[in-house]
Parts: sequence; C-alpha cells; structure tokens
Amino acid sequence: MTRPKKFAPFSDIDLTRWREYEHIWTDSLWLIEARDRTGGHQLDYHGNFVPQIATQTYLRYTRADEIVLDLFLGSGTGAIEAVRLNRRFVGVELNPELVETVRKKIPPDLLDRRIHILQGDSTREETARRVREVLRTMGAESAHLLILHPPYHDIIRFSDSAADLSNAPDLEAFLDRFEVVARHGFDLLAPGRFAILVIGDKYERGELVPLGFYCLERCRWVGFRPKAIVVKNITGNERGKGRATNLWRYRALAGGYYIFKHEYVIILFRPESGIRSTEHAP
Repeated sequence: MTRPKKFAPFSDIDLTRWREYEHIWTDSLWLIEARDRTGGHQLDYHGNFVPQIATQTYLRYTRADEIVLDLFLGSGTGAIEAVRLNRRFVGVELNPELVETVRKKIPPDLLDRRIHILQGDSTREETARRVREVLRTMGAESAHLLILHPPYHDIIRFSDSAADLSNAPDLEAFLDRFEVVARHGFDLLAPGRFAILVIGDKYERGELVPLGFYCLERCRWVGFRPKAIVVKNITGNERGKGRATNLWRYRALAGGYYIFKHEYVIILFRPESGIRSTEHAP
C-alpha cells in the first residue's frame, strides 16, 4: 500500500520522503564556496544576488508555477532562477538600463507572460499598483514569495538617482524608505506566505552599524514576523570592493574590529490575519 503524500501548504516538498531532499538546506549556516554561474547566471553586476539563495528559498517556500515578487531586482538573478525552477515572477528595478539588460536574459516566449520585469521605484504607491495589475493579468491577487534584497545603504552606490536607496542621505532616511518598500511587499504578499530579506551590516566612522537587524525591525513594524535568521558566508567579493586582504587584516588588528565575512538571509512570515504591528511609534 502506497503511503499518501504530505505537503506543507507553501512548497512541493513531499514530507513523507523528507530524507530524499538532501539538496535542500535546513541549517542556519550557509557556506557557499562560489557563486553559481550556470543556468544563465553571470557575475556581471556588483552586489548582485547569489543564485543559491534564490534556489534554496524558492524550493522551500514556493510551489511550481507560483509567483515570486522581487522589489529590488538588480541584475535579474531572481528572474533567471524562476525560469529554471518553473516559477512565475514579477521583478521591479529602478534603473531603466538594467531593466533592459535583464529582459534580454529571459526567453522571449516567457517574457511578459510568466516573467514580468517592471521599471519603477518600489517606494512609490504607483509602482505597487502596477505590480497589482500585473498579478491580476497572471490570474492572482497576491504573490506567493517576496524577495527583499536592498542596497546595504551606501556601501555600494548603484546609480546617481536620488530615488536609489544607496543614495539615501543618512541611515534613518535609508530605513524609512526601506520600510515603505517592505510595507508594499507585505500588502502584495498572500497571507500565510513568506518573505526573504537578504542584507548585511556595515561599519561607519569606526562603529558597527547592524543594518540587518535595523531592517528586520522595520519589517516587524509593517507586520512581518521573523521565522529564521540564516548566516551566509561572503566569499570572493572583498577584492571586488577594494578590500585587499592584507590591508584589511592590518586595519582590523589596528582598529579592534573583525572583517565582515557574513551577511543575513532573514526568513519572514506574513500572518494569516494580516494585522500590522502597533509596537512602535516613529
């Protein structure tokens, strides 16, 4: 007699065969030796999304044919992985030139049908309305997974646009703008589903700025509930950011700090009730 399959309400993982899913990670420390460059992924943009994060989170938190919403699309890693894993996708990117670059990476028969790439500012209500309209053309009222991979404030300046979060004049302005995007994402995500925040910390004037935890706090303010914090190693990016190993080791020893080798993949959950937090008073 065949045992009936058992699924979580948010994935295609058959829980009766859980031992067979060794390729899906469940630990909170992710050691990724190198960025995946197969399946159309390229290292063609600074600060871009690591494909393995998309792979793991799509498999854990979506089913085939469900819709992933990415409000900081960047170079299109999330869209490429959606194609590879048979997910539908809506991505928003501020930079018009980058939008055109990403569109060229998507198979023409999927573009504007299963994979939608929008140019816009994710802090604006108008952009949220456009996303909602696209979702309706896809036969859905809400997305099934939300990706938030904002700039890590001003560590890397991605453009000259004043609307770019990497150009926010100070930390509080950055967090306020990020909170607006998180709020839009909350409203566009189906209740009972997950959001993924990919973020790192930074140093400023000799002091640690726990950017990841500040962003997590803002996500809690808009209504998300934390599910897990994954620590992912950073490999191969330091030289690209001008971080010569010996020089930074000297500076760390002289300044009493530790060189960042990690960033966070924070798993968030939108409650079924959709009730927002009232714990803070900005």
